[in-house]
Amino acid sequence: MSLLATTITKEVVTMNKNSIKLNAIGDLKSLPKANYEQLMQAIADTSHNTRMTLTLALSYSGRWDLKQASQRMAQDVAQGKLMPEAIDDATISSYLSTAGIPDPELLIRTSGEERISNFLLWQLAYSELYFTPKYWPDFRKADLYEAILNYQHRERRFGKTSEQITNK
Repeated sequence: MSLLATTITKEVVTMNKNSIKLNAIGDLKSLPKANYEQLMQAIADTSHNTRMTLTLALSYSGRWDLKQASQRMAQDVAQGKLMPEAIDDATISSYLSTAGIPDPELLIRTSGEERISNFLLWQLAYSELYFTPKYWPDFRKADLYEAILNYQHRERRFGKTSEQITNK
């Protein structure tokens, strides 16, 4: 964790130079206090940037995210701020830690593992998955291009059949 905090602190200058806003999702309060404070400072120091947003998933799991969203919705229902019949997909998405962040179109999984490992369980519902045997440290620009090319040749159906897409 200290390496992460040191790296983030050092990269704030580069992020500001390139107008990159830092964001983080996950159970951030469970991080060691000093790391949490450094992370929050880096987020504050880059909050004015607008070119791109870098979101780090720290102490994150899809189950944790769904649990905390459910708890927050239940609190709002109990306080009369949310009616149970008003809960739909958009409502659930708005309570997740990724609220306001588009769902991924493509998930690239390195290391040969063919699973999502409790990552973005709700958000990956209609994402395309790409698996590569390369380990992350060995994943290069050419590998990214290969994944994108593979993705570009897919038919995005969002849970529908090809016929349903063409008969719009």
